[in-house]
Amino acid sequence: MLFGLSLRQVLLAMCGGCLALLAYGLYLQHVVGLEPCPMCIVQRYALFLVALCAGLGALSVTRVLQRVGLVGILGMAGFGGFVAARQSWLQWYPPEIVSCGRDFYGMIETFPLQRAIPMIFKGGGDCTKIDWTFLGASIANWSFLCFLAIAAVSAVSLVRSLREATVNRSG
Repeated sequence: MLFGLSLRQVLLAMCGGCLALLAYGLYLQHVVGLEPCPMCIVQRYALFLVALCAGLGALSVTRVLQRVGLVGILGMAGFGGFVAARQSWLQWYPPEIVSCGRDFYGMIETFPLQRAIPMIFKGGGDCTKIDWTFLGASIANWSFLCFLAIAAVSAVSLVRSLREATVNRSG
């Protein structure tokens, strides 16, 4: 299907890759000592949901459920990519008043929603601060690229799966 892998293998690889990225984020937090910001935490949740959709899709026995998993992956990757792009933008063009330590859209317009969903999962770092880079790109930049790759692989897999179904029906 994609790179000679079946749809199930693509979904398993995607799930494993997401879990590896999450593990690396936890390593950076707990071993290296980098404090995640609220936007980093939201990206972790999006990555976890991508892994969940990929894992459930890989375990499903029907192509329809695998395709539903791919659609879920596309949605979560799009959301995570949006948050990562926003954080990258904040890092490249930091506001005069640093607000991300509390912001995430004004902490949902200044609290309630049960105290802004426990202050957006307890991230404490500054979203505009760049604590770590690899090849000149920050964690947010790499996160955006990973979400973009996940979305691209999902879209290509979905299109190929739908095309296969169409060929099988007609032929």
